[in-house]
Amino acid sequence: MANIASTTASAGTDVTARALREAVFAGLISLGLFVLFVGLKSDQNIRNELILTQRWGLLAIFVIVAAVGRFLMVAYVQPAMARRKAAKAEAEDVAKEETFFSRHFSKIAIVALILYPPVVLALAGVQGSLKWVDNFGIQILIYVMLAWGLNIVVGLAGLLDLGYVAFYAVGAYSYALLSTYFGLSFWILLPVAGILAAFWGMILGFPVLRLRGDYLAIVTLAFGEIIRLVLINWTEVTKGTFGVSGIAKATLFGIKFDASKDGFAALMGLPMSSAYYKIFLFYLILALCLLTAYVTIRLRRMPIGRAWEALREDEIACRSLGINTVTTKLTAFATGAMFGGIAGSFFAVRQGFVSPESFVFLESAVILAIVVLGGMGSLVGIAVAAAVMIGGTEILRELSFLKMVFGPDFTPELYRMLIFGLAMVVVMVWKPRGFVGSREPTAFLHERKAVSGSFTKEGHG
Repeated sequence: MANIASTTASAGTDVTARALREAVFAGLISLGLFVLFVGLKSDQNIRNELILTQRWGLLAIFVIVAAVGRFLMVAYVQPAMARRKAAKAEAEDVAKEETFFSRHFSKIAIVALILYPPVVLALAGVQGSLKWVDNFGIQILIYVMLAWGLNIVVGLAGLLDLGYVAFYAVGAYSYALLSTYFGLSFWILLPVAGILAAFWGMILGFPVLRLRGDYLAIVTLAFGEIIRLVLINWTEVTKGTFGVSGIAKATLFGIKFDASKDGFAALMGLPMSSAYYKIFLFYLILALCLLTAYVTIRLRRMPIGRAWEALREDEIACRSLGINTVTTKLTAFATGAMFGGIAGSFFAVRQGFVSPESFVFLESAVILAIVVLGGMGSLVGIAVAAAVMIGGTEILRELSFLKMVFGPDFTPELYRMLIFGLAMVVVMVWKPRGFVGSREPTAFLHERKAVSGSFTKEGHG
């Protein structure tokens, strides 16, 4: 017994010593990394001379956070995770009973989203709800729809697409140009934008039929850049970098959301406010997202959906089974592009202005990151990832109290990409197959069961 106690004590001492050593190393590394970026800041004095402003206190905070974080990770988090993993390996494989919340999570989420605008309206007032409905509601749902569209291409068919923002741009400019030059209504242009984007998806699909992996990613990336450069240089139609402004708004059965006597506010006897239009757009994008989810679920259960999954797992085996990989890839590109185009047309309606700066490669990277972090093939996981990533970015704009800690010149939203990168690293280490670690196969015998993500190939659904 004494030997066991002494062994445990010595092991604990070794872990503490190693944690202290790695904490010192982490502090030194962070000091070297941040001394020029955080500790010193270039500025101009009243005579326009370049001077260096010293911020040693802020640098010390970075170093201390890195050192303390590494110490806690090595001394406490890693041993706890190791013990949990060992206990899980020794425990019997007992099926967990699903709770009511986990069984009906999707229905509860839909009801919560339907009730979200009136609840915010009651809590924050008409004008106060504008920010919460627009930035934290519509913005997140747009990315949910985009990610679900890309999920068809990447998550189901296994085709790595880095130029998905091109279809987003096609949908936005299709609505902007056709409504501006021909005066067509939103309800006509919504499906038209989706059809045009699907057409461009097929055009992209033909040249990449024989490409896979990295080569496919490079070609799709080039396609996205080609579309963006065309929008910049075709000034006679797209107006180049100036963009297209004055885009017509959507209407509700012909009722406009303006200050006229026939407007929505006047007909309903409500005070004039743009919040009502944003609430209408919120329910509209929610309906489009639900339509996207319904179509995706139905397609997965059809032969074309199973062909996508077979293509994702092994293209050679898929071809040997007699599946036409040409039409399978083209339908995947066209379907995913269609939803991207519909989301783009809605983006144009919401903004009232589109320009090429809204469709850069970073947008494709963010959408792909949402799909990967949420779990490729999982609609619920992707929706959660979009809410966390996009909502977290918007929350950074509200953290003005951080200026009291880091100084009045500190701008939290400028660090969103740093936090975004750190979050991706953490999630990929903690949950390498995304937020949702289980899948429900479309084909099953006798009883539908969730399959652990560990049974699937790394990075696939």
